[in-house]
Amino acid sequence: MDKLNFGNGLLTPPATILPVLHKLKDSYLLWFQYYQILPKTHRYSLGMRVDTTMIEAVEAIAAAAFLSRGEKLPFVRRAIQKIDTVKILLMVLWEAKSLEDKPYIALSEKLLGVGKMLGGWQGQIMRQNSPGAKPGEK
Repeated sequence: MDKLNFGNGLLTPPATILPVLHKLKDSYLLWFQYYQILPKTHRYSLGMRVDTTMIEAVEAIAAAAFLSRGEKLPFVRRAIQKIDTVKILLMVLWEAKSLEDKPYIALSEKLLGVGKMLGGWQGQIMRQNSPGAKPGEK
């Protein structure tokens, strides 16, 4: 599997995923690099929990992307909850000196962006689902 070919001659898949999902995927890939070098005392406890929770956030966002407007909100809220949990767990890893300053800052900044995007999406859904909203209104 030297090269990936997605039919368009590119080595990367076409950008067909939601921007928030793309940003979270990038955050996860960065996390995964750090996860592999965490001290064993935290890799199989807090580290594993961060890993699982990030994957659960990806699942919630992916599910929301394919649901109707009225069904999205619980999944977006679940993703926000998961991202907030990851931020707290990363803070614990950092305070326990299992995650150095630079990785903690890099991950926190990426997750802050994901959180802002999810918050915006939640606000948009709430406006669209409000009783006074007109069909097609943003």
